[in-house]
Amino acid sequence: MTPPYLKPAEILLVEDNPADVRLTMEVLKDVKLCNNISVVNDGVQALDFLYRRGEYGSAARPDIILLDLNLPRLDGREVLERIKSDDSLKHIPVVVLTTSSAEQDILKSYALHANCYITKPVDLEQFTKVVTSIEEFWFSIVKLPGM
Repeated sequence: MTPPYLKPAEILLVEDNPADVRLTMEVLKDVKLCNNISVVNDGVQALDFLYRRGEYGSAARPDIILLDLNLPRLDGREVLERIKSDDSLKHIPVVVLTTSSAEQDILKSYALHANCYITKPVDLEQFTKVVTSIEEFWFSIVKLPGM
């Protein structure tokens, strides 16, 4: 159980695949750290959430963003570029979590200032390990602003 003086970590998951959303949510909830997870399914919703527009007017500012690259309506690369070019958002760590292992996607993501790039494993056990490792690293080892 998380001590009462620690605020829950705010995680924004930007993912359009319902199976990946469900699995990621299950893994994040199984980790013993306290967190709040918000999910949006495309790049437009991601920016609406981050800028607190429309239905996301009272959205909490995320401590970390898990971002898929291949999203409908607005590509994850464009979302990443907008986040990292905005002074009010660029401090939020963005973990690219995607199926693409293409070198061009990796290079482009880092050029856009992604904090890390992880290719989603297709194996359930490996996917669970990856998501658990992300949360353990970012919330147990790294010192985030406001945490």
